[in-house]
Amino acid sequence: MCSKVASPHISVMKQECLQFFSECHLTVFFEGTVGAGGHAKMLLEEHPEMERYIGCDQDPGALSIAKEVLKPWAKKVYLEQGNFADLDRMLKKHKVKEVDGFFLIWGCHLCS
Repeated sequence: MCSKVASPHISVMKQECLQFFSECHLTVFFEGTVGAGGHAKMLLEEHPEMERYIGCDQDPGALSIAKEVLKPWAKKVYLEQGNFADLDRMLKKHKVKEVDGFFLIWGCHLCS
């Protein structure tokens, strides 16, 4: 349970993620399992050009943590509770027709 553990959540594949998107111009990004916001924070720091970051997670506790972690970018971060299988619905809700980048983690975690 991420919100109750003494040590912080540790994002996996941080360097690989940064390297993959290093030469990309990211205006709109979608993350399918935002978790505690580690990848989102890292990508938002490295890509100040980003206008929108849409992140979803099924765990409301994870979204609560991510909301706090991503507070400095609150005007460009949109968090949705749900599964990334609902991508079409989420993008329509935010009037997004295309994204410049995706990040999906296949697995399960609980932060609440």
